Amino acid sequence: MQIGNHKSKISNLPALTRRAFLERMPTALAGVGLTSLLHRDLLGAASRAHYAPRAKRVLQIFCPGAASHMDLWEHKPELDRMSGQPLPGEEDFSSFQGKNGNLMKSPWPFVPAGQSGKMISSMLPHMARHVDDIAFCHAMWSKTNTHGPGCIFVATGHEVEGRPSAGAWASYALGSETENLPAYVALTDIRGEPPNGKANWSNGFLPAQHQAIMMNAQTPIRNLALPEGVTPNQETASRDFLKLLNRRHLEKNPGLSELQARMQSYELAARMQLSAPEVSDLGSESPATRKLYGADDPNHLKAAYAENCILARRLLERGVRYVNLYCASRASGVDGLLNWDAHKTLKADYGRHCPIFDQPTAALLTDLKQRGMLDDTLVLWCTEFGRMPTHQANTAGRDHNPDAFTCWMMGAGIKGGVSYGATDPFGRRAEVNKTSIWDFYATVLHLLGLDHERLTYYNNGFNRRLTDVHGHVIKDVLA
Repeated sequence: MQIGNHKSKISNLPALTRRAFLERMPTALAGVGLTSLLHRDLLGAASRAHYAPRAKRVLQIFCPGAASHMDLWEHKPELDRMSGQPLPGEEDFSSFQGKNGNLMKSPWPFVPAGQSGKMISSMLPHMARHVDDIAFCHAMWSKTNTHGPGCIFVATGHEVEGRPSAGAWASYALGSETENLPAYVALTDIRGEPPNGKANWSNGFLPAQHQAIMMNAQTPIRNLALPEGVTPNQETASRDFLKLLNRRHLEKNPGLSELQARMQSYELAARMQLSAPEVSDLGSESPATRKLYGADDPNHLKAAYAENCILARRLLERGVRYVNLYCASRASGVDGLLNWDAHKTLKADYGRHCPIFDQPTAALLTDLKQRGMLDDTLVLWCTEFGRMPTHQANTAGRDHNPDAFTCWMMGAGIKGGVSYGATDPFGRRAEVNKTSIWDFYATVLHLLGLDHERLTYYNNGFNRRLTDVHGHVIKDVLA
């Protein structure tokens, strides 16, 4: 009876003609293709995620040049009190550029901010509004006092080039949430790349597709329109045919990750033709939003960084997994002009940099929070190392200090209003709860649902990790 009923239902269906079958076939194939893509993405994430994540994506803000912790984030009353006197126990200490002078207090007062009363530099009035959402790590230390290796160390957990960046590891482990944009993007400053350039967002020994795509809001994406006389259908057919040829070529050369990555990059570039114009069209932002960020500021450096901040938000909300956002660039031989490397004239240098950084960055955090994106977006702020509490001999600037600096976290899974660790009374050395970059990234991976000891990649005889053989999750900063 059941069989009979089933047949009777079939017999009542309208006949499927050859024309109707051909008309419906593309839709059916599209559904199969979409199912395949979704299955691939979900399977890829499940294969490496170890538990439910608190964060889906990461924004990492980086200020190259070694931004001074005791002039921005960590108040040192004893440094104020003893300014002008020798640093006890290190009166004749020579650092990166030579002999140091006496202790030098910050040129600007620190003021209490937020309900937590966190003391923050008066040069950062906009950022001060966010201190109750930030977990500061005040006892960071580095293995190097040189900018290039220092940036690489903070970016990859190793001071030598050739290792994958944290963003590359996230891309490898979790993939992208979108088919039409890359998983990993590096937004460079209009003033140039950071020290050691592209090594900061390298894939290292991971497959090549996990290197970041470099872009910024000031470099327009050109030639996205179809050539004259070419229809969208012809363009699609050409791409499909090229994809078929590429796949056949790959089948003849199995195991070549570079070839596969190049093909994937070209295919992504083709898909970005549809999505990139929209995501990079900052003209669609309201005047109120541009004003919030300072995107129309007469200071063109501030306006350019503000536009990069807006672009960062647009990329994140469209599914990019990891965004590196740079404020300043590589050293240029002119102290303090292009980055936070204030060897000689700290007050003048930071008088330029803080206004460029403060309003746009704070606006980005405000915007993310208002849109509800901080619930699943982890925000990091980093620099490569700190600076000395003394002034360099015969200057009004500070030399490099790898023994103490500050990084911070905010957003998904983070307990706000926290100051974890501390330096000594002068800011010279990390002293309480010393924190390595491996601890920092163990915590980042934990929030992404990844165990830093289990996220490995076999290379040259070893199972390599972002955290090398080190690292512990900083539980005190977790909500």
